[in-house]
Amino acid sequence: MFARSVSIRLKPNSVAEFTRLMENETLPLLRKQKGFKDEITLVVLGGTEAVAISLWDQKENADSYSRDAYPELLKTLGKVVEGTPQVQTYEVANSTFHKIAAHVTA
Repeated sequence: MFARSVSIRLKPNSVAEFTRLMENETLPLLRKQKGFKDEITLVVLGGTEAVAISLWDQKENADSYSRDAYPELLKTLGKVVEGTPQVQTYEVANSTFHKIAAHVTA
């Protein structure tokens, strides 16, 4: 399983709109993507930053989303995002929610 972590700087007083856009625009789009498993969105107290973590069954599906759908999503979130979000991709080592155990790569 793979994760994409997107660090976002929010414009002032935009948490409510950001949350609304995540619920009404981002999640429906993600649910249509091949290999999408879950989305966790965190907002720092004070509402100046957010982190969106999406989980994917395979790296190829996360990469496909990043290439094909993510740029359009950035345009939608543009009214609440300041600057360019920073994206990192990770292999999920373990998760209690998804019942993933750590595995050894040779």
